[in-house]
Amino acid sequence: MSDNLTKRDIVLAIYEAKEQNIAQKDVRDIVQMTLDTIADALAAGRNVELRNFGVFEIQKRKARVGRNPNKPDKDVIIPERAVIKFKAGKELKAELKDIDLSKA
Repeated sequence: MSDNLTKRDIVLAIYEAKEQNIAQKDVRDIVQMTLDTIADALAAGRNVELRNFGVFEIQKRKARVGRNPNKPDKDVIIPERAVIKFKAGKELKAELKDIDLSKA
């Protein structure tokens, strides 16, 4: 059993905690639409800010020269690329202070 939270886990948690009468399929569709909207914004170069949770930021990683460990005499050019960084919001940071690092 994995300790990772999956999309299915999120759907089930929302479905079981809801007060309205919403079908599990509808919850799954809403979660998927939310993730698709976030992915589309990031792919378009936009940052995604979720208040009290955090910010997904697009950052540019500079081009650099790397080395292949199997052929250390040959340089490999690693091109410039976009990466996504996550910065936790204030409330999430406060919750992380109480985490038991021995279990992480």
